[in-house]
Amino acid sequence: MAMVVKNNMPAVNTLNTLNANESALSKSLQKVSSGMKINSAGDDASGMAISERMRVQVRSLDQDDNNTKNGSALLRTAEGAVQSTIEILKTLKEKAINAANDTNTDEDRAVIQKEVDHLIDQIDENALTTYNGKYLIDGSRNGLVVGEGDGGTRSTYSNMSLATDTDDTTKLTALKRRDGNPLGIHPTDTVTASWVHNGITYTGMISPIGGTDIAAMVGIITGDHAGLYPYAEEIGKDEYGETVYTPDRQPAVTIRANKPGVKQQVSGITFTITDNRGNLRKEVNAVLDDFREVVRAQNPSPDNSLILQTGVKANQAVKVGFTDMRSAALGLQAYDGKGWDHGTLGPGISVVGSGPKVQVTTQAAANAAINVFENALIKATDQMVAIGAAQNRLGYTSSNLVTASENVQDSESVIRDSDMAKEMTAYTKNNVLTQSAQAMLAQANQNSSAVLSLLQ
Repeated sequence: MAMVVKNNMPAVNTLNTLNANESALSKSLQKVSSGMKINSAGDDASGMAISERMRVQVRSLDQDDNNTKNGSALLRTAEGAVQSTIEILKTLKEKAINAANDTNTDEDRAVIQKEVDHLIDQIDENALTTYNGKYLIDGSRNGLVVGEGDGGTRSTYSNMSLATDTDDTTKLTALKRRDGNPLGIHPTDTVTASWVHNGITYTGMISPIGGTDIAAMVGIITGDHAGLYPYAEEIGKDEYGETVYTPDRQPAVTIRANKPGVKQQVSGITFTITDNRGNLRKEVNAVLDDFREVVRAQNPSPDNSLILQTGVKANQAVKVGFTDMRSAALGLQAYDGKGWDHGTLGPGISVVGSGPKVQVTTQAAANAAINVFENALIKATDQMVAIGAAQNRLGYTSSNLVTASENVQDSESVIRDSDMAKEMTAYTKNNVLTQSAQAMLAQANQNSSAVLSLLQ
């Protein structure tokens, strides 16, 4: 057999095989130790690019989920403050009902008023609740308010219990219920109106009613406070400047403030019918007392809603706005905190409660305060509903984000992660081949050394 020392090709071939096996062993070792079958672009360029994009998406989805959880914590903070306000308003209504009872003296009502004042102050404290330094329900995080002519919205009340053919010329004695049955007001009856404007409680009376019509009844609310809105299914403008209609699109008797904004709001509108002996006509009053606030007085404002980023792309967000939960915005006290200046009163109009805050110091004032607190409860409850809806939305968003993140991670794992059983098999194979190549290289080098015997 010929022996060639110069090149020793068997050894060279064995060395090349050994190098290839060691390279394969190194890759197998890296895959096993890292748990990934793609550790560099050289392993799979396109697969690595896809995997990296998926990893970016996963991290973005996880951050979105964190955002929703932080947003939920913010909403829970606001919810707690609003819930506290609702509980206070419940107590305030109880106090007003108590003060309206004639078993109390004026001295008793004065004591109740002190408690009412403190409770209203606590509502303002609740409105200063913050989350991470951000005020939530003090009116600084409200949505867009345009109203009419950028002047805000007017407090507006509609009666859905009167017959649909009622208009401003309908006589009180001819009033009918929604079902068409007569209301039963007599010409000798008396109508008394009470309302609250800028923290001051007013009252006026027409006696006997005689030929009094709806317009005259509403006209008791004199001055710049409120008036009868044109009789139609249209009942005013909301905060976006859009027309608000009655639920059944039927005409309704509507009363609204003469001017927009919180300072000009009117609340606690109450009409009371008594007979010529002073007895209350309860069934009649139940219908006339059904003037519900359908548009809330709000000041004009840009959109200051909070933006909660919940998507992987720009502007994929949930917008959350909070309405003003301060006592003045709820109609519980004067806008400027004074409430003493009631201006020039119209004929037959009396002030039965004048102070910085809604008064319960007289029976008439307490009766008006009952409706004031009821309206405030409706406003606060509406805000609670809005917060709850936003919480539910964030909850669904979080659940969707978690699911999306899991699915993307699973897809990325298929592309990049190692099959450990497969890679361990490959590692064992390459290890054995490497050891075999090392042994064969030694053998090839040993065979070549036989040439030395020829040189002796």
